[in-house]
Amino acid sequence: MDNPLIQPDPGLFIWTIATFLVLLWALRRFAWGPLMAALEAREKTIASAVENAERARVELEKVQANSAHLLAEARREASDVIARARTDADRFREEMREKAAAEAVAIAKNAEQQIQREAAKAVEQIRREAVDLSLAIASKLIKRNLSKADNEQLIEDTVRQLDQSQH
Repeated sequence: MDNPLIQPDPGLFIWTIATFLVLLWALRRFAWGPLMAALEAREKTIASAVENAERARVELEKVQANSAHLLAEARREASDVIARARTDADRFREEMREKAAAEAVAIAKNAEQQIQREAAKAVEQIRREAVDLSLAIASKLIKRNLSKADNEQLIEDTVRQLDQSQH
């Protein structure tokens, strides 16, 4: 076993330990500190992102609940508006129906009154014509049948009756 690689060499052993310690010190000073600072900054960034995501999730849930509430409120209001519109339309339709019925009654009354007036005028005209005709006939009959004395007596009686009816 004369192999030089297997035999311990105290100088090599000391230099290996010294090199290891210098390397450990250099890594700790120049690599480990910045590496740990970078890892801590990364950890803080991730924690902040998780916290922000949680806040965003909570806020989103609030917004969704609020929007669901607003949507339900809007649907209820729309339903109320539709119901009021239907009620108003029914009321308007009924008012128009009543107004049309009242107008029809008024038109019928006016037509009936006009018919009565026209009938009264026609009856009055027929009476006048009958009186005129009767007078004409009576006048012709009286001229033939009455003497002058009878005619004067008839005129005096008629004037007396007119005077009595006026008093």
